Amino acid sequence: MAPSTSTGGLVTRYIELGLALGRHIDGFVDAYYGPPALAAFAATAPMVGPDVLQRDVRSLLAALDAGEPLGSPMADAGQPVEGEDARRRRWLRAQTIGLLTSARILSGEAIGYADEVAACYGVRPTRFPEEEILEAHKNLESVVPGSGPLAERLIAWRESLAVPPELLRPAIASLAEDLRARTYAAFGLPDGESVEFDLVTNKPWSGFNYYLGELTSKVAINTDLPVLSSSLAHLVAHEAYPGHHTEHTRKEVGLVRRRHFYEESIFLVGTPQCLLAEGLADLGLEVVMGKRPEQLVAEHLVPLGIPYDADVVAVVAEAGEALQAVRANAAFRLHEDGASPEVVAKEIAHFGLLPPARAEKSIEFLMDPTWRSYISCYVEGLPLCRRFVDGRPERFERLITEQLVPDDLQA
Repeated sequence: MAPSTSTGGLVTRYIELGLALGRHIDGFVDAYYGPPALAAFAATAPMVGPDVLQRDVRSLLAALDAGEPLGSPMADAGQPVEGEDARRRRWLRAQTIGLLTSARILSGEAIGYADEVAACYGVRPTRFPEEEILEAHKNLESVVPGSGPLAERLIAWRESLAVPPELLRPAIASLAEDLRARTYAAFGLPDGESVEFDLVTNKPWSGFNYYLGELTSKVAINTDLPVLSSSLAHLVAHEAYPGHHTEHTRKEVGLVRRRHFYEESIFLVGTPQCLLAEGLADLGLEVVMGKRPEQLVAEHLVPLGIPYDADVVAVVAEAGEALQAVRANAAFRLHEDGASPEVVAKEIAHFGLLPPARAEKSIEFLMDPTWRSYISCYVEGLPLCRRFVDGRPERFERLITEQLVPDDLQA
């Protein structure tokens, strides 16, 4: 039995299809706080086969192109603003292409890695020249403390920045309080929003925002590997203020509650909204604390007794920024070249200057069926959002407030 499509218009069909795909793909529905009746239907209806889902997603795409009414799953839809329908339809179309791609893969269709990323996320990923990565190595040679081979020095220095487990919670709380205040001052936050932080294990990611609706988030920080003080502020900013939590709450109030855009009440992996969400979240720390926030971060960590030399962290971060390309190339090696995970883990360790345990954690993420192409949301999303914002806070506010697609940021 396919999802109900007789009432509610195209928005309802989009939500139903996203929830139906979520029954097949673990983690596909990242967040949902829309009409409870749709979630109840999705949870209790008979499972829909991949081929039927693919047919229904194609039907939704055709209906969007034919101009059928967007409608609403609720009776409070209100009157549309002039020009609004076309913008929503464009956003929904981009999202629906992502759903179609996931349905095709679920049906067993072979899709090349670059084609998958382009269809899901709205950008085509590229490999990075090895020369750029080796140039980053050269830049790091003169700034990483210690003596001996660069990889050994960088690994030793990074691991010396491990936050003692008993200090993680106070450090997170201190950073979150400051970042929340800065976000509120710059962009505003809805009354009643809140974030709860939790420490977890056995996950393929370093941090995750579980948005629960009603302006609340639960942020999980993975402690499988020691959390480094050099990345802690970025992690809190990314998941909470002004990153994922801020975007979710602003859009819940501004788009769902006020304008009744219920398509925003479901957040789906494998769609362009993920690329922009990860890009803006990665950009968040520098937006509210500046391009080099290390001195401000030190004010939170050093008094707690957490190892953190702001000057060294700053120069190492700047010199090593190009190493982000290692993750992009690793995805190509795994999913286009067919290289084994063991070989690629060694390549990540070599080119990323990482210890084996952290390289293997990267492989775990890249090999997860839900997340295999998601790495492009970080690698491609951050530079796209950074170019769009270009130091203008009002541009960042658009990212956390409006329905945009990647092409909007390149116009």
